[in-house]
Amino acid sequence: MPTKALLLAIQSDPTPAIAILKQLNPEMVCFFLEESCKQVVESEVHPALSQMPRCWDWILTSDRESLPTCHKALAQGLSPLLMQWKVAPGELAIDLTSASPAMAAALTLVGFPFSSQILFFSSGRSQEGIANPSTQSGTSENPWDEEAPRIRQEACHAFNQGWYDASTHTFRTLEHRVSGGSKPMYRALVDIAQGYGHWEQFQYRSAWEKLKSGIKALELASVWGGPPGMDRVIKTLKDNLRFLESIVLDAKEIKHSLALDLLACAKRRGDRGRDIEIATRVLFRGLEAAAQYQLFHQYQLKSWDITIDKLPNYMQETCRTCYLNEIDGKYRFPLLAQFQALAGLGDPMGQRFKTEWPKMKSLFDAADHAVLGYGFESLKAERFHQLFELTMKLTGIVASDLPVFPALKL
Repeated sequence: MPTKALLLAIQSDPTPAIAILKQLNPEMVCFFLEESCKQVVESEVHPALSQMPRCWDWILTSDRESLPTCHKALAQGLSPLLMQWKVAPGELAIDLTSASPAMAAALTLVGFPFSSQILFFSSGRSQEGIANPSTQSGTSENPWDEEAPRIRQEACHAFNQGWYDASTHTFRTLEHRVSGGSKPMYRALVDIAQGYGHWEQFQYRSAWEKLKSGIKALELASVWGGPPGMDRVIKTLKDNLRFLESIVLDAKEIKHSLALDLLACAKRRGDRGRDIEIATRVLFRGLEAAAQYQLFHQYQLKSWDITIDKLPNYMQETCRTCYLNEIDGKYRFPLLAQFQALAGLGDPMGQRFKTEWPKMKSLFDAADHAVLGYGFESLKAERFHQLFELTMKLTGIVASDLPVFPALKL
């Protein structure tokens, strides 16, 4: 594979650098050296090359034996230079053959985010007395292969916290940087993280499609090995995929699985201790979706297009006078009216709501007075959890019915 950019250390002996440059023939090269060694590059390295790199430059250190000094010089100079050269992360090769211990450490530390190849050749000579990497023992390692498990844990942590964009970014970085054999697994994990990101935004079909492709690729990748815990994760992914299918492939206009998903989403947000107000709004929507399903499934009533003569007699006049949408001429029930209708129809869910209403009212009021209601007070987490427990009780939904996102531990 052609070398786009090469970062190499050079000291007083130019022969290793000359041989390496001839072998790799990089488009761009940056020398890391002391000020006193600049003349070595100008007077000995450049004349020895039959084909000059398209771009070349150097980064100077004042003390090649000092790690802090070498690290500071590279940290300040390398990133701006690579940006100027438009070298993408992973396109840099680093050669440590002529580096002092301090230089080698600094090159590895600073160059790691940009590189997927670190080179080191022994200092032997060919018959002509010139270092020749092609005939010497040497090593070429991808540092990302060894660092991948640690970085993978960071991606898994981001996923488990619901930071799906960050998890996707990290898995994609690993896909692009690790060696070939591990790439399919990280490509699959990119799809998985993207799928759950879509799911969290209620983009069910996109989520379903991403999970389908991700699970299939992950199963294929796991045949050739993989981190511990992969089988457990794949099982949870398949359970989630079946739940998504119950939403995506269900042709019914009003779906019970949607209420389950909304309640699960609210629970995830509430359990993480973030977005309590958003979690509460999602919870209210889940409660309404459960009521909408019950009204339609049992009584063929659509909350946004009420058929008045299907209501209890005492509610019909109230519906005509209070719930007419003047734009489309349809009768629309808000959340409380939906449960009042269920109660009037003798439905168990409506009856439970009626019984629990004294407890519910204070929680409804707290949510309404919150910032995402119409007030100016932050909603406390305990209010959300109380409301969630009551919602589960009155809808008759149990926790085992809710989809549970996987905890990635790979």
